[in-house]
Amino acid sequence: MFSSFIDLIFPRICSACLEPLQRNEELICTHCRFDLPKTNLHLETENSLAYKFFGEVHLKHALSYLKFVKGGKVQRLMHELKYKGNQDVGEMLGRWYGAELRESGFSDAFDLIIPVPLHQKRLTVRGYNQSDCFAKGLSESLNIEWRNDILIREIETSSQVNKSRLERYQNMDKVFIVKNPELLRNKKIVVVDDTLTTGATLESCVLSLQAFEIKDISILTLAMA
Repeated sequence: MFSSFIDLIFPRICSACLEPLQRNEELICTHCRFDLPKTNLHLETENSLAYKFFGEVHLKHALSYLKFVKGGKVQRLMHELKYKGNQDVGEMLGRWYGAELRESGFSDAFDLIIPVPLHQKRLTVRGYNQSDCFAKGLSESLNIEWRNDILIREIETSSQVNKSRLERYQNMDKVFIVKNPELLRNKKIVVVDDTLTTGATLESCVLSLQAFEIKDISILTLAMA
């Protein structure tokens, strides 16, 4: 009764549709959970995401959970995660996608999850890395280690927003460095980011990592535009 009273005064809101949550729902309502625009790229042998990187880097898998539509539910979820401090949203979506990947046979596809890092200045301002949140959820569902101390963003870059494709690639040139490369040896690596637009950030990460003795490398994002 007390919980119902609190929900009446301070209703818990779905992060996707902004409607009140039911008592047994957390963060995202049941309707939105099953209405999210999924890419289902993990069910295809070849997909459009992989072609974004064709001829630039060799990827074992190229995956993304959701389709980003301007003004839609996914954009609201990304806003909650990146700008409103709702880290639990990222972890929950990571657990959901990890469960789908596990059911589709991806449990042994990766040995190590590496989130795309923020520069230390931006990390200090925001207080967390949204890609870390997604990586944690994936790690929990897939039972795969994740580490945020291997790939380091050494150079602080300007925002990628409103840049052309070429400008985005130039902006990300030689931004990342690798620490403790011995931890990568003969590993199946998956690099995790929140959103993929041109792929410039992920490509820069992959180029930095594949210079070492890895077995193979994949990318995975929460959403793709």
